[in-house]
Amino acid sequence: MDKKYKEYAVFFKALSDPNRLMIVDMLSCGELCACVILEKFQITQPTLSHHMKILCECNLVNGRKEGKWTYYSLNDEAIKIIKAFLDEATTAKENCVCNEINFEEACCNQEKKLKCCNFNEK
Repeated sequence: MDKKYKEYAVFFKALSDPNRLMIVDMLSCGELCACVILEKFQITQPTLSHHMKILCECNLVNGRKEGKWTYYSLNDEAIKIIKAFLDEATTAKENCVCNEINFEEACCNQEKKLKCCNFNEK
């Protein structure tokens, strides 16, 4: 498997949680203090910290300390990269990974299907 898919999977795994998706949506408005984010959820502070750690570790979100408060913002560069990947992955192109598929040998090829699926036509 191409290394790029593994790298991008980290972003999508981080975004696979509804709370983290909502946090990203909230941060689209700009930098927010953790206490403001926490007010929107029915979760504990340690749970919020866990979500923020995941978002920060994959570089979707930046965190900065100011005194006893932590402020979070979207990493605009990472967001641009993810958007570009998703656009590329969902658009037909000349160098698409699907061009590496040998459709003649595919099980779904009607003649091959009769042989490989042990389907006997009567």
